[in-house]
Amino acid sequence: MDPTTLTATQIAKEYRRRTFSAREVTEAHMKKITELNPSLNVFLEVFDDALAEADRADQTLSNEGDTAPLLTGIPVALKDNILVKGKRASAASKMLENHVATYDATVITRLKKEGALFIGRTNMDEFAMGSSTEHSAYGVTKNPHDISRVPGGSSGGSAAAVAAHMAPVSLGSETCGSIRQPASLCGLVGLKPTYGEVSRSGLIAMGSSLDQIGPFARSVSDVELLFNTIRGIDSLDGTTLPNQGPTKVRNKRIGVPRAFVKDAAGDVQIGFEKSLQVLREKGYEIVDIEFPSAPYGLAAYYIVMPAEVSTNLARLDGMRYGLHVPGKDLLEEYKASRSAGFGVETKRRIILGSYVLSSGFYDAYYKRATRLRGVIAEDLKKAFSDVSFIATPTTPGPAFKIGEKSDPVSMYLEDIFAAPANLTGIPAISVPGVSVVRDGVSLPVGVQFMSPKRTESSLFDIARDFMNETDTLLQS
Repeated sequence: MDPTTLTATQIAKEYRRRTFSAREVTEAHMKKITELNPSLNVFLEVFDDALAEADRADQTLSNEGDTAPLLTGIPVALKDNILVKGKRASAASKMLENHVATYDATVITRLKKEGALFIGRTNMDEFAMGSSTEHSAYGVTKNPHDISRVPGGSSGGSAAAVAAHMAPVSLGSETCGSIRQPASLCGLVGLKPTYGEVSRSGLIAMGSSLDQIGPFARSVSDVELLFNTIRGIDSLDGTTLPNQGPTKVRNKRIGVPRAFVKDAAGDVQIGFEKSLQVLREKGYEIVDIEFPSAPYGLAAYYIVMPAEVSTNLARLDGMRYGLHVPGKDLLEEYKASRSAGFGVETKRRIILGSYVLSSGFYDAYYKRATRLRGVIAEDLKKAFSDVSFIATPTTPGPAFKIGEKSDPVSMYLEDIFAAPANLTGIPAISVPGVSVVRDGVSLPVGVQFMSPKRTESSLFDIARDFMNETDTLLQS
């Protein structure tokens, strides 16, 4: 049995059957990384203590047996913006190339408590700014389904790691679709939790009112297991929500905003309709809904997000933090350090954010965008008074060619179906839907389900129904 073909849930079961050890599982995944990483550029670093952590996990499994935490000995890949004490965390930027974390992110603390081991850090768009993982200071990550194409972004490395069986599960982060979009393009399950359900402490900030950490996996059960481990109130993050039990939706009605879905490619729309039919056959009712503000979500996001980016990255000036480049005076050192440290896309968003927050433009742009967030939230509240879920394609199309979307606006449009969930803080999940053909290659495209705040457990239910998944560790 090749452990790299198994999900985390299956590996946990095999540990308890003594089929193999945590060291064997970790070595198998490290071998896969050695084989594939030169061509895919997924991992920026494989942690040198991974095998030692596996040995400790084996000791725990030996001592505690079936009572060991469920994640004991499960390798987890981490996006390069999540802090692990003593490890580098560069956010795929030259600005933080030599940054070593001095503390663990809260999600890392919680995973460690449950016995997980960390296999390495994965490539991403610099400071999570992008939808393709082309905007990394350390090169482009490639899609395991077709290496001429992108894996999506900004969490493309974390998605590709799981899709290529380099790790059974991984963590990414979302500001606007940066988990769901690469999950769609790589054929995975990816969850964007309710804003505040997972602590942001120890996540290198991009857009603080939008960011959320979430899991990638090849099964719904694995995503649920990771989510239940990392969620919960945190004194280090004042935006986290009080602990509560699972909240369920009221019915099995799915709303489809037809006017919004038409922005997907023709074959993606056809595949989406087939996906809806699968759910009809499982007892779900499909109804058309109005979501008039949905098409404007992306415009609002690309005002709010750069404004928060310009604020969050202001500290990285080469003096207080980040790469330092000497100059003849203080101003020259600021300019030289930020010019050398930041990539093109990061600079673009800093400039745009500074512009929309500047005197004379704040009211015209930023305040209007924040009001639009409220309008979108009201439209969703109205929709959820009648339906329990809203379904759309996750992305307008499948993975695109590397370099194909050199025009920034065409890249930004990749996020069109993702924006409403991030702007309003509701949870959303992407699951593998259908495959479409491009240049003779079959490529995955995801289906997205959104639901009211804090109803992740219902998202797992509908995702399991759609994928016909019955294998759960929690029920075994």
